[in-house]
Amino acid sequence: MDFQTTHHQAVTDKPGENALFIVYGLLDTPNTEDKVKEVCGSFSAIVRSMKGRYPELEISGVMGFGSDAWDTLFGEEEKPKELSTFQEIKGDKHTAVSTKGDLFFHLRAKKMAPCFEIASIISQKLQGVVESIDEVHGFRYFEGRAMIGFVDGTENPEDQEAYEAAIIHDEEAFNGGSYAFVQKYLHDMNQWNGLSTEEQEKVIGRRKFNDVELSDDEKPSNAHNVVTNIEDEEGNELKIIRANMPFANVSKHEFGTYFIGYASTFSTTRKMLEAMFIGTEEGNYDRLLDFSTAVTGTLFFIPTFDMLEALGEA
Repeated sequence: MDFQTTHHQAVTDKPGENALFIVYGLLDTPNTEDKVKEVCGSFSAIVRSMKGRYPELEISGVMGFGSDAWDTLFGEEEKPKELSTFQEIKGDKHTAVSTKGDLFFHLRAKKMAPCFEIASIISQKLQGVVESIDEVHGFRYFEGRAMIGFVDGTENPEDQEAYEAAIIHDEEAFNGGSYAFVQKYLHDMNQWNGLSTEEQEKVIGRRKFNDVELSDDEKPSNAHNVVTNIEDEEGNELKIIRANMPFANVSKHEFGTYFIGYASTFSTTRKMLEAMFIGTEEGNYDRLLDFSTAVTGTLFFIPTFDMLEALGEA
């Protein structure tokens, strides 16, 4: 598959300087289908127009659908084989919860203004047929660090490997699309900051200052970068594209990470989540979860721009 010429959405882009994540639920109205399909047909043009006006701001946008929304809007169309309602993953101590979500938008730019402008246009078009479920404003923290102080996304694949990890290539009708899984994590910063730097490094599996990976002898078996390093049955490492962004509401003492994983197969992401929440050996869960709580969890399918426009005309 020639990934370079596929009109896939911006699932392999860098996290960026600013991001806006919006999850909507569909309302049952006579106009819902028509209004959502109008956005499907115009979304790429809206993003393209903004990029043309401000090329220096590296603007990009992604639109996706939850399983229930696909059934409601495109019930007569074939369905992506791994698109379903996310089933929660319950470990001995922590749970990857499942939460509602029908439409998903991921907007990125060097400044927040174009993200806000695109979101405003979309919101106006969808007024009266959707309800807001979640909205998160993400920003680039120092050196691309998460709220907990460590550089995020270090292990992301690049170039051709990024396309292979994030873009569907074995579902003929949906090649060029992607599966997006999102989770909103809240961090207990008081508890986290109570750890020494050395203890924090063992939780993550990397040095805090220079982002160098700890040696195998130094890393505990439940370090974050050990548990999330998954392989297939042949021992080949499985990758996804993470576009995580930190967010905060300082006055409410709310500090978090918006996790988003784009993958060519959701089974890869789920395997990683199971390793985190249950453990490759039962009970050996990701130590980071003792300080970070997942409060959302939703799976979306991201069609190509061509498919998105076709769905708008369906």
